[in-house]
Amino acid sequence: MTTSPSIRLVQLIHPRHHRRVALVQEPVLKLLKDISSVYDLALEAILEKKKIKEVIGLRLSTEQLDYTEVYEGVGEWRLLPSFDHPGNSFACNVSGTGLTHKNSALNRQMMHQGGIGEQPTDSMRMYQWGLEGGSPPAGTIGTQPEWFHKGNGTVLRAHGEPLIVPSFGDDGGEEPEIAGIYVIDEKGAPWRIGFSTANEFSDHVMEKKNYLYLAPSKLRTCSIGPELVLDEAFTALSGTVRIQRGGQPLWSSVIHTGQEHMAHSVANLEYHHFKYDCHRVPFQAHIHFFGADAFSFGSKILLQDADVMEISWEGMGRPLKNPLRIALEKETWFGVEQL
Repeated sequence: MTTSPSIRLVQLIHPRHHRRVALVQEPVLKLLKDISSVYDLALEAILEKKKIKEVIGLRLSTEQLDYTEVYEGVGEWRLLPSFDHPGNSFACNVSGTGLTHKNSALNRQMMHQGGIGEQPTDSMRMYQWGLEGGSPPAGTIGTQPEWFHKGNGTVLRAHGEPLIVPSFGDDGGEEPEIAGIYVIDEKGAPWRIGFSTANEFSDHVMEKKNYLYLAPSKLRTCSIGPELVLDEAFTALSGTVRIQRGGQPLWSSVIHTGQEHMAHSVANLEYHHFKYDCHRVPFQAHIHFFGADAFSFGSKILLQDADVMEISWEGMGRPLKNPLRIALEKETWFGVEQL
């Protein structure tokens, strides 16, 4: 049985030609006319009451680029994150949902109590609540999931860009995930544009000290891309996460995600994110991470400067690769002035 190719977009920038959006048609990228961001493309589709793929068809040009050159960064064109708010990074909310996958909950259990056989932690209990009530009948409200804030659009990085362990951080580690991509229309209604490969990247050493440090451990750079997939059903996806050190394989694992592998349905996760009025402000952009089921820290690996994190999902386009960079400067105190 053959299936039609998925509809996948990338965002690019050129030092002279500014931003562009392109449709992935391997091995080339076909540029869209007169559109500089997926955000603007989505709002155009909403305004004209069309599916976004219809607008893509109307804007498809004859201009094309060699995708491999762009992907490997050997030319002037450079990949951007697969989605952002082009006019206002502060209007882009980056957040996520944890404890959606069993292995994530087990890693949390061992991180905070030292073994699977111990009494269940709050994290494991929350995961169990998701199993029991996270996939309610359509149109009904299920169990509330864990939720965390990662920052605004300033934390986003593209394929190939480094993810940073700041001077005040204890560690930095990959979290191979899928992120949902959303925009809010002028009436305050949320619309899902699609899904993107993502590295949620957080500080597991800080979190391990005490689970109440989860919030600050998440305030880090993260990456999405290189492609945004418009027609992914997010039912069941398999992939691979790899770590390279000095150009050699260090660690890898098979990964799984999608509703068949999660304690919550996407509809339930989306409801509990967008039920807040402050998450439905007209023209906001939202990037929401849906959790992971494997990461190298769970195998007791601490990443080092220049290690490369690679995440690939079947059907989600080319892998997302980011080197890790540890900030060289020491943490220094600064004061706040009274006006």
